Amino acid sequence: MATKYNIIDFELGVKITGSGFPVYRGKGAKLQRALINFFLDYNTAAGYEEVEPPHMVNQDSAYATGQLPDKDAQMYHVTLDGFYMIPTAEVPVTNIFRDVILHASMLPIKLTAYTPCFRREAGSYGKDVRGLNRLHQFDKVEIVQIQHPNRSYETLEEMVNHVEGLLVKLELPYRIVKLCGGDMSFTSALTYDFEVFSAAQHKWLEVSSVSNFESFQANRMMLRFKDEGDKKAQLAHTLNGSSLALPRIVAALLENNQTPHGIIIPKVLQPYCGFDKIEL
Repeated sequence: MATKYNIIDFELGVKITGSGFPVYRGKGAKLQRALINFFLDYNTAAGYEEVEPPHMVNQDSAYATGQLPDKDAQMYHVTLDGFYMIPTAEVPVTNIFRDVILHASMLPIKLTAYTPCFRREAGSYGKDVRGLNRLHQFDKVEIVQIQHPNRSYETLEEMVNHVEGLLVKLELPYRIVKLCGGDMSFTSALTYDFEVFSAAQHKWLEVSSVSNFESFQANRMMLRFKDEGDKKAQLAHTLNGSSLALPRIVAALLENNQTPHGIIIPKVLQPYCGFDKIEL
């Protein structure tokens, strides 16, 4: 369908780079930009400060947030410099506070960032990874919070509600899944996944994970805080969430909004796009 409307060119991406690196064209490229701007505006309106971090990190940063050594095979490694292409903005944004002692009055700290994300997805193949379902390079907007341990689970629920608001505004059918221990990463204490329904694929597609890492990342990066009068610093809690990952959101928008007159753009995106539908 994306090829028919000339908005995403998968074959051109294969020629330029390889499988999993599509080229967005025309209204497809503008839809990408519209989603990024909408997500960032929505997040900053909720009190998140926008930052633009590097797209590569050093080994210490990748270790601090839990990507290394666990996910080494999934990351693109620039061996000459020892840098890693980021799999998510969570990595550079959270590392802003590595080896930092904050004052308790500064909490919570709320940040949002847009970045491209790079994932090797080693061993993935078959029909479930075709199209936009699983890419090696994709765009994502992230939210990160640094919070007092006494308030981190309250904050987690707030972040879940925040991400849910995005999907409501996009008018997409969605569900929220609370993950069991075996399905979570070893870094997370509690994770909620958001899934949108794809009418064309007849399946639910994960578009966001919102997690409380408690003190796991903070312990690795020595992220601490002190209350007034405290002699000893204590570990903060870190939380993050996708807000949102674009490929499967784009797929759901294209697949769920088809009409005889073209693909209808949700009302909230129309001012960002400058058009209300994608036509042949």
